[in-house]
Amino acid sequence: MRTDADEPTEPEQVTRGQLAEHCHTHRYQSPIGGIDRQKTPLRKLETMNANWQEFLGSTGARMENGLVHDFGDLSAELASARDATIVAPLVHLALIECAGEDAKAFLHNQLTSDVDHLAPDSAQHSAWCTAKGRMQASFILYRAGQSYRALISCDLLAATQKRLQMFVLRSKVKLSDLTDTHEIIGLSGAQAEAALLSAGLPVPGKSLSSESVADGTVIRLDAARFVLIASGAAAPELWRRLSTVAKPVGTPVWQWLDIQAGIPLITEATKEAFVPQMANFDKIGGVSFHKGCYPGQEIVARTQYLGKVKRHLYRIHADTALVAGTLIYAPDSPEHPCGMVANAAPAPSGGYDALAVIQENFVELPTLSLGAPGGPGFSVFPIAEHTE
Repeated sequence: MRTDADEPTEPEQVTRGQLAEHCHTHRYQSPIGGIDRQKTPLRKLETMNANWQEFLGSTGARMENGLVHDFGDLSAELASARDATIVAPLVHLALIECAGEDAKAFLHNQLTSDVDHLAPDSAQHSAWCTAKGRMQASFILYRAGQSYRALISCDLLAATQKRLQMFVLRSKVKLSDLTDTHEIIGLSGAQAEAALLSAGLPVPGKSLSSESVADGTVIRLDAARFVLIASGAAAPELWRRLSTVAKPVGTPVWQWLDIQAGIPLITEATKEAFVPQMANFDKIGGVSFHKGCYPGQEIVARTQYLGKVKRHLYRIHADTALVAGTLIYAPDSPEHPCGMVANAAPAPSGGYDALAVIQENFVELPTLSLGAPGGPGFSVFPIAEHTE
C-alpha cells in the first residue's frame, strides 16, 4: 500500500517547541504501522468486565476470539440482522473520555473533525492522524456534559490514550478509560425505536444525534441503528428490556451491519494504512476542511484539493474467510499490493463481506486476489453515497 518513502520514522521525544511547529514541519512522527503487523483479538476476554461477561453468558452468549461470537446460532442471527430487529454487545469497542476546561480545544487541535461545533446533543465521526495524514484511530465522538467521549476499537485504546497524553502538556485535560465502568450496546432494525421506548430510553430524532439519561447515552447512527452507552450497573437490566423486542446477536453481526452501512473502523490491523479520504471519512462528516491545524492536516487538505486520492473504499464479498489487514493484489502489478481489507465479517448469505480500500484503476479487473498474487478472488461493489 505504501512506498518506503511513505513510511514514518521512529518517534522522537515531543517538546513544546516541536508541538508548536507540528503543522508545518511534521517533526514528530508516529511509529511504523506495518501492514504485516501481527493480528491480535479486538478485545481479550480477560479484559472484558467480568460481571458483564458473566451476565451475557447467563443469557446464552458464546465467547470466541475475544468477542461475543453468538447466542447459539450465528447464521440465524445474521439473517435476523438483515430481516428483523437485533441487539448486540459491542465488546469490540472501548470508551475513552476527555474532560477538563481545555478538552474541546485539545480535541479540536488533534482530531480531523470540527469538535468546536459539536453540539451537546450530537455525535460525529472523527479520526486521529499521524503527521503524514495516516489514520491511527477512528472514533464516534459525542458530548457527555462538559466532557467528550469517544468510541474506539478496543485494541487501539491503550496506545491511543498513551500517545494522546503526550500532547496534553500543560492543557487542563484529563484522559480516562471508561471501558470497565460502561457497556456499549448496538440496536438495529425496524423495531429498534420500540425497543428503546420499552426500555425507558429516549429515541434521538436524526442521524448522529444523541440523548442522555441517568443511565447512559443513546446515539442514533442512521435510520435503523442506535448505539447505547450504559453504566455497568444499568446495562444488564437495559439488556433484558431491549431483548424483549430485539433478538440478541453476537458482535460479528454488528460488524456486518457496519460493513453494509459503509462505515469503516480503524483497528490495530489497519492502523496508519489509510488517509481519511481513502476510508470515506470526508463523506461521513469525519473531516473538516475549514478548521486549522491538526496532525496530518496539510497532507489531508492537499490530498483533497489536488484530487490525489487514487484509492477508495469499496464493499467486497468472498467465499473464503476475510480479516482486516489482508492485502489485495492485481495481476498487472503483482509486486505491490493495490488494496487492503479494512473490516470483515461473515455474511448472511454465506462467505464473508468486507470493506476494502482499493486502487481505483484496478477495481474493474476480474482477477484481483486476496493475500497474495493468484490468491482467492472476490467481488467488488460500490459504496452508496451517505446522506445527512
